[in-house]
Amino acid sequence: MDTTLRDGEQTSGVSFSASEKLTIAQLLLTELKVDRIEIASARVSEGEFQAVKKITEWASKNGLLDKVEVLTFVDGGTSVNWMLDAGAKVMNLLTKGSLNHLTFQLKKTPEQHFSEVEATIRLAISKGLKVNVYLEDWSNGMRNSKDYVISYLDFLSQLPVDRILLPDTLGILIPSEVASFISELVTRYPHVHFDFHAHNDYDLGTANALEAVRNGVHGLHLTVNGMGERAGNAPLASVIAVINDYQKEVEVSVEEKSLYSVSKLVETFSGFRIPANKPVVGENVFTQTAGIHADGDKKNNLYHNDLMPERFGRERKYALGKTSGKANIENNLLQLGIQLSDEDLKKVTQRIIELGDRKEVVTPNDLPYIISDVLDSSTIEERVQVLNYVLTHSKELRPSVTLKISIDGKVYEEHAQGDGQYDAFVNALEIIFQKNGKKLPQLKDYAVRIPPGGDSDALCETIITWSHQGKELITRGLDCDQTVSAIKATQKMLNLI
Repeated sequence: MDTTLRDGEQTSGVSFSASEKLTIAQLLLTELKVDRIEIASARVSEGEFQAVKKITEWASKNGLLDKVEVLTFVDGGTSVNWMLDAGAKVMNLLTKGSLNHLTFQLKKTPEQHFSEVEATIRLAISKGLKVNVYLEDWSNGMRNSKDYVISYLDFLSQLPVDRILLPDTLGILIPSEVASFISELVTRYPHVHFDFHAHNDYDLGTANALEAVRNGVHGLHLTVNGMGERAGNAPLASVIAVINDYQKEVEVSVEEKSLYSVSKLVETFSGFRIPANKPVVGENVFTQTAGIHADGDKKNNLYHNDLMPERFGRERKYALGKTSGKANIENNLLQLGIQLSDEDLKKVTQRIIELGDRKEVVTPNDLPYIISDVLDSSTIEERVQVLNYVLTHSKELRPSVTLKISIDGKVYEEHAQGDGQYDAFVNALEIIFQKNGKKLPQLKDYAVRIPPGGDSDALCETIITWSHQGKELITRGLDCDQTVSAIKATQKMLNLI
């Protein structure tokens, strides 16, 4: 059962609109093909009521109404009537699974609670509803008041309940406890259908879900992206992947190829951003960064595991940065249809490492720019070198530059102002060249572009067209900073004239 629309919506700051809930519900049942969805808590708000009505109307038309469930309460029938008005047919009744909760929150005896629970169940069934029962705080109940839990399960097992839902409400269990508790209950109540509902407070949600399955639990409650209160719930994508790979005799209906696309949609609707390194659905989890890993992938897939990206509708990528090796770059070049000689590949690799020291990741879209820059630079003898500069830009003060350059081994330093930082740089350069009896080429055109999909830290290519002795000269510079890329393009020009 996916409970993103109920328990997942308890993520701090998350609230789905009615239309968003309907869209997610449709995707969960028809594209991801989960067995059931829990979509809301009864009596929460008018908006929640309207959202449930939209979903139940759609589900009813498509023969899926029995797969749509709502959390309800022991409240004298108010939740039952709410469900009937909303068109829902399956209720998940929240009851107390630990003596601690019963005593201090409800302030009732077990006999009183059991009696009220039975009355609610029988009322719901008389109205044509199906009933499942949650044992809230069941995990603490098993740890600290097992006699109460067993007496309650003895009682519930005699009632017309479809499923009994066992939540680790506070995410406190470790896998060995899950194994022990589930095994004990499945053995003791062989005809009862038990679901396990894991929370992730100790980051054990996936491990606990796997142990529950290994020890005979009949159902799991999961959420897209692990959404939920506090640290969230056991994440759907991770649990499905681990069951498919490590519990192969257990069949699940969920379509792995749809996990990523649904994850991204829920991320967009919820505004709840998933970490780049989140297993299965994170942006980086199928990206190799270290050069040795890319090299190993070329040599018999040495760094592949069973979590192949194609299973989830994704593809493997090779990041470009300071830890890149030739293999990373070759893999990216192959995808672009580009081949380089060993010598040129070595130069491009070195430039990517240099850029990676200043820009964390170089994207594949940057590669053509880098190759152009490197191969262009390698043909130029550097008689003129820009050794150092300080660029300033202040409000209501003219931009200025202090520049140090070397011309044929002789060092010059000059200061100038301009209408912009690059203009100030060119003015300082002109002063130095005038002192040497030379004139700079005239700037005719200045264009800046970034690779497709680039953002504020993208590599920036500046292309400058110069007029020199009646001919046009074009040079390019590449850097993360626009002014610096223009300076690099200018240095190339100085070495060409």
